[in-house]
Amino acid sequence: MATTTKIRPRALVRASGGPRYAVALAVDALGTGLLRPFLLLYGVTVLNLSAPATGIAMTAGVVVGLVCMPLVGRWLDRGARSTVVAASMLVRVLGVALLTATPAGHVGLFATAALFLGIGNQAWPAAHAALVATVAHGRERDAALAAGRALRNAGLGTGALLATACLAGGTTALQALAAVTAFAYLAAAALTWSVHLHTHPATTPARDRNEGPPPRMRAVLAANVVYAACLNVPEIALPLVLVTQLHASPMWSAAIFVANTVLVVTLQVPLTVLMSRFSRRTVLALAGVVLTASYLGFLVATSLGHGWGAPAVAIMSVVCTLGEILYAGSATALVTALAPSHVLGRTLARFQLSTGFGLAVSPAVITTLAPHGPAALWGSLAATTLLSASAVVTEKNRDAAQRSIPPGASRHVNSAIASGNRSTPHARDSLVD
Repeated sequence: MATTTKIRPRALVRASGGPRYAVALAVDALGTGLLRPFLLLYGVTVLNLSAPATGIAMTAGVVVGLVCMPLVGRWLDRGARSTVVAASMLVRVLGVALLTATPAGHVGLFATAALFLGIGNQAWPAAHAALVATVAHGRERDAALAAGRALRNAGLGTGALLATACLAGGTTALQALAAVTAFAYLAAAALTWSVHLHTHPATTPARDRNEGPPPRMRAVLAANVVYAACLNVPEIALPLVLVTQLHASPMWSAAIFVANTVLVVTLQVPLTVLMSRFSRRTVLALAGVVLTASYLGFLVATSLGHGWGAPAVAIMSVVCTLGEILYAGSATALVTALAPSHVLGRTLARFQLSTGFGLAVSPAVITTLAPHGPAALWGSLAATTLLSASAVVTEKNRDAAQRSIPPGASRHVNSAIASGNRSTPHARDSLVD
């Protein structure tokens, strides 16, 4: 008989860090949505910078922001949790303050502002994951991470819609949006600071403690660089293909982006809970297969021409979003499950480095391959993603976890270790019933 899994919202909020932290996440995401999609526009219209100079400064901010990740990892491993999350928000307050103080034509100050924004944006995911990993355990942690992503996407989408409605006000509206963003980051940082969550590996429950060395995760990290490209498909690849190759209306791109946001917000938690019956590594590999299928679908859709091409691309974008949801719901959860508690921060920092690198490189890869035709773009993405999924399946990352398992129990949990699931099998987590 099929079982029905019901999500308990109150337990989900507690597992995600508590009500105040949930409000902080919402406020932070709302502020980010107000400005981040229009940062390039701010540099061009408000500061009168050239588009290439603005783009280079923004890219440099993202790339240089990744350099801070090893320091963030060490800070987290010293026991800091809410402090690091709050710091990532305060750094962005400084970035927005510099942005609003930058005089027209001054690319240096804009680049500095982009750097601080980049540091905060890169540090936040690892710090947030470490905080949730401290509060929740096992599959409850997976659902809490998924809930955080859904909440963040909802805030980002709402902020972007509000900002779009305000853009009719011109440069004054953009400056006002920047100021509101700074206040939102400041309020979110204060709420996060008030959580006062600090931990030490010695206080970790015995069932979740793993004192082994840091896992190598070479295949997972390498695959994650490729997987991260799926996050840029709705924002970069599909608008580029729809407008330049299919000559479709920009409204198709907007509709696909909105649909992507709605699907992530509504399905991230239910799908993550539903897939909890499988190992995290299996779900991550399945995400690669689904993404590969969507890329091949885009290849077929673009061959249909102007009439049917755009609707077909829109349909396949739903499949791509499902792959994105499976990826987001399993990748970070797998890393937190594999990481020994005393190096959780450094492990998450390495994972964020791979994610950030993938997000930084994929726009250049997409825009380079697209002019060579659909086969070059979608065929390359499909081949590399399927190869990455195969690498995730075949990687054997057992050495660290096996050291913490009694020899007589190794046969019973061997497959769970290989999948990255260190939690003992329960009939049902406390988060669901």
